[in-house]
Amino acid sequence: MNINEFLNETACFDLQFRRDVRHKRTGSPVYYSWKAQFIVIGTLDKEDALRMVQQALNCGRLHYITAKQLRFSVQKIDDIYTRVIPYLKTNPLTGKKNYDFDLWAKAIEVIYRNKGKALNQWSKQDFSQLIDLQESMQQYKVKKVQNAKWLPIAKAVLEHLK
Repeated sequence: MNINEFLNETACFDLQFRRDVRHKRTGSPVYYSWKAQFIVIGTLDKEDALRMVQQALNCGRLHYITAKQLRFSVQKIDDIYTRVIPYLKTNPLTGKKNYDFDLWAKAIEVIYRNKGKALNQWSKQDFSQLIDLQESMQQYKVKKVQNAKWLPIAKAVLEHLK
């Protein structure tokens, strides 16, 4: 099986503005952050193809979602930046999937550049660019994602940045 054909059919480029509550901390503080991940989902008969993707990228996790479905994902920003993006730039996807990748890759650049910074230390330009990229990526999604519900909060945070 050709890995790129498989990825062109099944890969997902996820970008989210997330809300996380730390229940174990006093007062259960709420944190917001930008998260990205590369995801490929397949049925059990695609396990070999998913393992080939994992081997080609030399990163990520493969685990069972259900008894009949597997999920491969790369969530570490360093692995996405140094392994996934270079691989997909060298082995480009086609059509809408490539446009989705291009937008996602731009978002990864911004997230990687701001890695380790609190949101209030990000430049207004970088934060705004992620909002725009996340909104632009929606047109390439088969299923519209729920994470857009936090975008109004992201826009409110943007108003307070320098």
